Amino acid sequence: MKEKELKEIRKILEESENPLYFYDDDTDGLCSYLLLKKKYGKGKGICVKGSPVLDEKFVRKVNEIMPDKVVILDMPIVTQDFIDKVNVPIIWIDHHEIQEREGVKIYNPRRWDKEDNRPTAYWCYRIVEENLWIGMVGTVGDWYLPKEYLGKFRKEHGLLKEDVKEPGEALFNTEFGKLVRIFNFVLKESVTNVKNVVSVLLKIEDPFEILEKKTSKGRFVYKMYEKINKGYDELLEKALNEIKDEKVIVFIYSAKKTTFTGDLSNELLHKFPNRLIIIGRVKEERVMFSLRSGKYKVSPLVKKAVSKVEGHGGGHLYSCGANIAKEDYIKFIDEIKKGVK
Repeated sequence: MKEKELKEIRKILEESENPLYFYDDDTDGLCSYLLLKKKYGKGKGICVKGSPVLDEKFVRKVNEIMPDKVVILDMPIVTQDFIDKVNVPIIWIDHHEIQEREGVKIYNPRRWDKEDNRPTAYWCYRIVEENLWIGMVGTVGDWYLPKEYLGKFRKEHGLLKEDVKEPGEALFNTEFGKLVRIFNFVLKESVTNVKNVVSVLLKIEDPFEILEKKTSKGRFVYKMYEKINKGYDELLEKALNEIKDEKVIVFIYSAKKTTFTGDLSNELLHKFPNRLIIIGRVKEERVMFSLRSGKYKVSPLVKKAVSKVEGHGGGHLYSCGANIAKEDYIKFIDEIKKGVK
């Protein structure tokens, strides 16, 4: 993204009196919102939980809050229907594959370089140039290690030592990675609890408030994380016990409330970088998939597979999601396997 665009965004946010933020329910989306809200101190935020799509059902929230701007952060899909029914200016700050839409100002690094998918939190930190630790949580949490900021971050907080060179290493072998997981896992709570914990995160000034439980605010966040993490650890152990010596790792589980597909796929990718990871969560008549690989290009495999089943999917070159009809999910997996040689 060009400096001219960052200046445009700053001007829009400075002049807005009551912005409404919609942000994705992961560390990148959350930290993008925290950075902008802490800097400008105005408006409200809504976490779009459980779906990568911002569609017309969210227009009701716009009408209730009556903002003067709508700011979309890290949402992979925004429907034209949503845009058409919102009667205030919209800006969309993102890093996913660009979708051409009318009536919205899109700020996306892929506009200038199709290979540039640096996370939204990276760009939001560039916009505000404050609270680097929050920017790092969102950026590394989305599997990108911003080397240009590592020295400053280490100096400020003493986290991420010199020998940390890759995002996976930062996420799974450091205390900083635990902080990322905390931010990610608290988003898995109910809508009401997420709203409460985000309001607390906005008041936290230092990562050690959380990691070392130094303040009541930090202890509140940490306690919420511990409850969610227990379920994740149990599921990870089960997945590891089922892994076979194959190029494609497949693990399917059922869960009514909490989803760990992305978390499991990321951690298994770190442990098995030369395999293709497929994690599926069965929910009613659908299976939600998260696919990762450090070796195989996942996006074209997913696009080909979804064309042969009832479902949809997509994402980054080596990282994708998919939503498949339960009756077709085995066929979907088989189609992915056919492309792995």
